[in-house]
Amino acid sequence: MHDERRRIEERVERLHNQRIKPAIYAATVPFEVESWQAPGEPVPFEEAAAAPYEPFAMDTPWGPPWGTTWFRMRGRVPDGFAGRRVEAVIDLGFVGDWPGNQAEALVHLTNGTPLKAVNPLNQYVPIANPAAGGETVDYLVEAASNPDILANDFAGPTPLGDVLTAGDRPLYTFRRADIAVLDEEVWHLDLDVQVLRELMLELGEHDPRRHEIMHALDRAMDLLDLDDISGSAAAVREALKPALAKPANASAHRLSGVGHAHIDSAWLWPIRETKRKTSRTFSNVTSLADEYEEFVFACSQAQQYEWVRDNHPQVWARIQESVKKGQWAPVGGMWVEADGNLPGGEAIARQLIHGKRFFIEHFGVETKGVWLPDSFGYTAAYPQLAKLAGNDWFLTQKISWNQTNKFPHHTFWWEGIDGTRIFTHFPPIDTYNARFSGEEMSRAVRNYSEKGGATRSLAPFGWGDGGGGPTREIMERARRLKDLEGSPKVEIEHPDAFFAKARAEYPDAPVWVGELYLELHRATYTSQARTKQGNRRSEHRLREAELWATTAALHAPGYTYPYEKLDRLWKTVLLHQFHDILPGSSIAWVHREAEAEYARVAGELEELTAEAVAALGAGGTRAFNTSPYDRAEVVRTPEGAPAYVRVPANGSAPLGDAEPPRPVTVGVRVLDNGLVRVQVAEDGTLSSVYDLRAHREVLAEPGNLLRLHTDLPNYWDAWDIDKHYKNRYTDLLDADSVTVVEESPLVGAIRVTRSFGKGSTITQTITVRAGSPRIDIETDIDWHEAEKILKAAFPVDIRAPHSSAEIQFGHVQRPTHTNTSWEAARFEVSGHRWVHIAEPGYGVAVLNDSTYGHDVSRTVREDGGTTTTVRLSLVRAPRVPDPGADQGRHRFTYSLLPGADIADAVAEGYALNLPLRVAEAAGAPEPVVSVDGEGVTVEAVKLADDRSGDVVVRLYESRGGRASGVLRTGFPLAGAQVTDLLERPLEDAAVEADGGVTVALRPFQILTLRLRRAEVS
Repeated sequence: MHDERRRIEERVERLHNQRIKPAIYAATVPFEVESWQAPGEPVPFEEAAAAPYEPFAMDTPWGPPWGTTWFRMRGRVPDGFAGRRVEAVIDLGFVGDWPGNQAEALVHLTNGTPLKAVNPLNQYVPIANPAAGGETVDYLVEAASNPDILANDFAGPTPLGDVLTAGDRPLYTFRRADIAVLDEEVWHLDLDVQVLRELMLELGEHDPRRHEIMHALDRAMDLLDLDDISGSAAAVREALKPALAKPANASAHRLSGVGHAHIDSAWLWPIRETKRKTSRTFSNVTSLADEYEEFVFACSQAQQYEWVRDNHPQVWARIQESVKKGQWAPVGGMWVEADGNLPGGEAIARQLIHGKRFFIEHFGVETKGVWLPDSFGYTAAYPQLAKLAGNDWFLTQKISWNQTNKFPHHTFWWEGIDGTRIFTHFPPIDTYNARFSGEEMSRAVRNYSEKGGATRSLAPFGWGDGGGGPTREIMERARRLKDLEGSPKVEIEHPDAFFAKARAEYPDAPVWVGELYLELHRATYTSQARTKQGNRRSEHRLREAELWATTAALHAPGYTYPYEKLDRLWKTVLLHQFHDILPGSSIAWVHREAEAEYARVAGELEELTAEAVAALGAGGTRAFNTSPYDRAEVVRTPEGAPAYVRVPANGSAPLGDAEPPRPVTVGVRVLDNGLVRVQVAEDGTLSSVYDLRAHREVLAEPGNLLRLHTDLPNYWDAWDIDKHYKNRYTDLLDADSVTVVEESPLVGAIRVTRSFGKGSTITQTITVRAGSPRIDIETDIDWHEAEKILKAAFPVDIRAPHSSAEIQFGHVQRPTHTNTSWEAARFEVSGHRWVHIAEPGYGVAVLNDSTYGHDVSRTVREDGGTTTTVRLSLVRAPRVPDPGADQGRHRFTYSLLPGADIADAVAEGYALNLPLRVAEAAGAPEPVVSVDGEGVTVEAVKLADDRSGDVVVRLYESRGGRASGVLRTGFPLAGAQVTDLLERPLEDAAVEADGGVTVALRPFQILTLRLRRAEVS
């Protein structure tokens, strides 16, 4: 037989695209259209309905960036359309090849009922099936003219990322608004041809099935009457039936499809637009559920549900009904799909708590899995936190984006730092926006790493980010692919059902231990430093407010615990931990608003904390310690003078009662407190840090070396830092001044100022305080660089085989060598409050109050010694998607802690991030809780969410070893229970005769205790 593949394939492609597709809508009549441009921000339906509308013609430009235009569309179904399937077809002038992040619309009836959204790949709105001739159609359409930020493939900066800079030139040209007859036979033919043609092209050149499909298509095209596509469609479909009817091989891969619409809670659009995207997409989904009874839609992010509930109660009611019918599956159990590395431990716990409670309260559904397809790597604390929240499975996708190494598993057990394992899957289809194309089906099989051990994978399908979610075309593809030779078998089902089957089939799946590090998007640990700082400080202010509000509720008559305010503030912080806000990868508008929100949160939390402390009564100046560790350190009095104080963990103490330790002496660029002696060079670097206790020099080379690197990644500017950034740099060694700015028995400080680059300045105050080996470097940067990253280096005379970095509820160790490609790929990593390096007998920690990105490396010197260098990433200057990212003022502190072990790093990390609060108060009561036992660390103290008055305490083992101790309360204790994260009882805790609660923890174990107060007569 002659090889006619090229002729046949080209023939089928042309007939499909140029004849069959255009014939899907058999007849059309245009709507009569009028428009009204809403001024400024979006308006409610009632205001739009009462607005004055003007005639609007097709092919007319409309829509300034971020604008809202309302269109009134009126029409009548012609008598000739009677008995047919009739739809409205609306093309707003869609652009590009991405269905999200551009024009979108929500279609309403004139009474305000939302019908369905219009999106680039979902342009229809059902009118009637069958239609009645003469029926009138009257719609009000809210159209959003969101700019295409991805235009030009991220080639350069754009002003479109903020309404303040985007201008007002119309972005779109309205192309079509018709009442149309859907020719169902042609529409089904289109799908038949699509599925067979795409399958054919993915099969091997020598696969008989490929040739069988090819000739079936060729013969079928012979039956297509080019002058009567509609009339001949049935015959063509009949000819294709045998090819579509052949069942899949017995060993075919099984693909569990679940509808999905990945909607970023903010990214290339502001939060206010996400509120509308969710309502548009969810209206589409509930409409689709009415058409396809087998349809199942998985949707995460409780915050988005709440927006729909508040803004479109009719769509909300449809969601509730779909949940009852089993077609809508709440998943994920988190408030938002948060970043996987940067939120603190308690914040991730609250993500799970608030998310799961929302779904239980509103749907009676307890979610069983963590759904996080798109975050940029995942902390090794997740398995334990997920299980403590009652989850059985974990789903991710982004690890498939690795730049260097291919992750070896798709289905596996993920083991966290404490030993907890959770069953985990990431779909080999390599997308969370699948459409069941032939290429996707082939990729899922080709990629699947578990061949021979397991046979099934998950495929989330539907257009995300405002693309409208799953479509009827995708559902029809799934029906054709349910059992088709040459393709995986597709079954639509709930994610819980998939995970149950996958686990039963593959109980001995391989184990991955530790973090799921993404070898890409490493700059998200640093970009948009003010956003990250706002998060870090909000997390600690929330801890502080809860502790002192609990103290006041227990001991201050008349004080009322602020449940509602704390709940609202927590949810604000959780929202901004979304995986494109906190990582710094959103447009300027998003980060401008985030900074304003963090400032508002800070103000409210300051008020709440001050009110709680004041409720304890007046009578003297005291220092309040929110840290879980006893502290002896220097504070400032209300007048600004230094004072030395000793304060118990979670408690307070009066100023002036503690004896000061050895005083600080200040020499020529030298600070000495008897514990450490710091020498500042003329160029402003630390020329020496001498540990007087250990009698050893800490630094191998000048410390606090500020290095400015050129930083232009290959593609994703705000997301990526590529390895070549290291090759070009400037060391900032020209100090404008080095000056002693404080000299007292309690505090010595030297200030270094620098000017560099394009008008940037750095002022750093190097401070040593009495009684502490910690060297603080308070930093004030006025930053005006572009495509640069600034790092601060501490080359330490230590041979450290690994570094330890704090993560949520513990720490991880990472090698300092690069023996393998996996280790080499970790050239930029994340950590929380501290990084620690050590050799046997001696260690050093580098602490911070708002920085996450860092790198650790080591070299061997000519004298045979080893230098291990810790470098903090301080600030970047990407220009895409926010051309002004990080420009302006930054204030933060990082510290060097010589002679530190892990316990010291933990304690001082808390101390730096939770400064002692000085306030007027009477003699404060005993701390709410205190712990006897090394390594047992209190992370949160609060009242129970059910308002029972019980006290909830979250503890963890912080050093990486076993720990035991006794927790004691500052109130009469009636009983104690161990609970899950949602404060539901698991077992009774052992209470000793004296009222203490015995605690025994494995390494990094998290324990939540619910403490019942005794009645006091």
